[in-house]
Amino acid sequence: MKCPYCNASDTKVIDSRPADENSSIRRRRQCEKCKKRFTTYEKLETMPLMVIKKDRTRETYDRSKIEDGVIRSCHKRPVSTEQINAMIDEIENCVFNLEEKEVETSVIGELVMEKLKNLDEVAYVRFASVYREFKDVNTFMEELGKLLKNK
Repeated sequence: MKCPYCNASDTKVIDSRPADENSSIRRRRQCEKCKKRFTTYEKLETMPLMVIKKDRTRETYDRSKIEDGVIRSCHKRPVSTEQINAMIDEIENCVFNLEEKEVETSVIGELVMEKLKNLDEVAYVRFASVYREFKDVNTFMEELGKLLKNK
């Protein structure tokens, strides 16, 4: 770290403590050359999670996109806002625990369907019909058949 007073690169840390509710570290430093003191703050640099869409374009991860799809599929179903938020938190934890810089939408979509299947089967079928782009009633019936077979 360069001294802001004399530009010397030889500084030492005198004191360190958490700052900003433990999201950064405050450090008191002293220049070895001019002996002046100054404060620096260190923050963890995070790379945003990128999502690879079906058409192979990339965009930054956006929780609200999952929320929108789940809320639409749970419309008029006996699913509370707390259940939806808890489910999305679980999905986010799974995605971020992959520790990847890029995640395909298919991974996120499958996680959403897995969680919805356990939460509300009608919401699951609604989401799956849009996500898997059911082309006709037969595809819809196949998915229902799988769901009934697993009961």
